[in-house]
This record gives sequence, structure tokens and C-alpha cells, in this order.
Amino acid sequence: MIEMQEVYKKYPNGVTAANGIDVKIKQGEFVYVVGPSGAGKSTFIKMMYREEKPTKGNILINGVNIGRLKGSKVPLLRRNIGVVFQDFKLLPTLTVYENVAFALEVIEEQPKYIKKRVMETLDLVGLKHKARMLPTELSGGEQQRVSIARSIVNSPKVMIADEPTGNLDPDTSWEIMNIFEEINTRGTTIVMATHNKEIVNTIRHRVIAIEGGQIVRDEQRGDYGYEN
Repeated sequence: MIEMQEVYKKYPNGVTAANGIDVKIKQGEFVYVVGPSGAGKSTFIKMMYREEKPTKGNILINGVNIGRLKGSKVPLLRRNIGVVFQDFKLLPTLTVYENVAFALEVIEEQPKYIKKRVMETLDLVGLKHKARMLPTELSGGEQQRVSIARSIVNSPKVMIADEPTGNLDPDTSWEIMNIFEEINTRGTTIVMATHNKEIVNTIRHRVIAIEGGQIVRDEQRGDYGYEN
């Protein structure tokens, strides 16, 4: 599903954030990406959805070398990749329903299908009853649920999450993780960068640890391995 082949990323300021990364992630896997601040986790994640391009090497998503994609093809790539951020990135003037529907409207799905699919997805994340509310009327955890709903409404094969529980209290973080677990059991590949030691050590999955732009540890059912 995801493969990096000898990937390097060097920024104009001279910082090398990826230094010869080789990794394969299979369809349906749930992978945590861990490591100290500044280790290269965010770059690793961003290169998967072409927010950043590698300086050298190949990144394949479902067999497509995304580093060589023309800019005009990137939106098509992202239709098959759901992305969840730490800061939600919701559109503040749109309702919960409209935020989630937007992801289907831009690909010109039929209105009848959009309504059905949006309500199904809001039901999955437990927010069907808040479809008409604005993001400012929701708690942080609820806003993150909307963000997750928006990222999965078009049934992506891959979900990328960058510190999705970083701004949430512990109880809400567990609720969000339960949603991710459910999404994963339905077949979606999940790659999640996180500093949450307790979650990684409790809900065991594959752990990839990055330091200095290199993978220093790759373990099935691994632990966090760092002091927070």
C-alpha cells in the first residue's frame, strides 16, 4: 500500500529530515510513527500525501510514484488518502454536515448520495445529532470527530493522522482512538504520528521510530520507547 525507497528530504536551510528511509506498509496495517521532536516524523507523514516532495528517492502509494506526480494530479491522489491534523482544520462558517459534505461536493458526487453518506459517517463518529451545529459550538474532541468524518467520508484506502490527539484531554483521546480502531477494522490503512506514550503502549500496533531522519526501530506490536 505504501512504500518508501531510499527517500531523502533536505530543506533549503540545510536540515535533513529524511535520510535514506526504506519502509513498506501493507494494506490494512495500523502504524504508529514515534520519535523525539525534530526527528523527522512530520516530514515522513507529509511526504505520504505530497505536502512535501522528497529530494531523492521514490514514494509509492498503491503503486503510484507520488513524487513524480504533476501538481494537477495531486488532488486526485488525495481523494484516496484521508488526512487528520492536530488542529482540526475545519471551515468555521460551515456546519458539521457541510464540512463533511464538502469533501464529496468537490468531487461532484450526487446530492442524494452525499446526504446518505455524510449522515452514515457522522453516525460512525457519534455526531449525527450535531449535524447542524457550527465548529465553534463543539468541544475539541467533537471537532476532531468532524475532522475524522471528513477524512473518511469518501472511503479512502489510507488514512494519515498527524498528532490527532495532541490537543485533546486523555478521556477524549481514548474516544478518538476507538474511532480509529473501528476505521482500521473496516480495512483502512492508518499511519499515525504521535507523542502519546500511553496510547501506543496500550493499543498495540506496529511502531516505527524515527530519529535524525532515519528509521531506528520498526517493531510489530512495539512500544513507545521514549520518555515524554
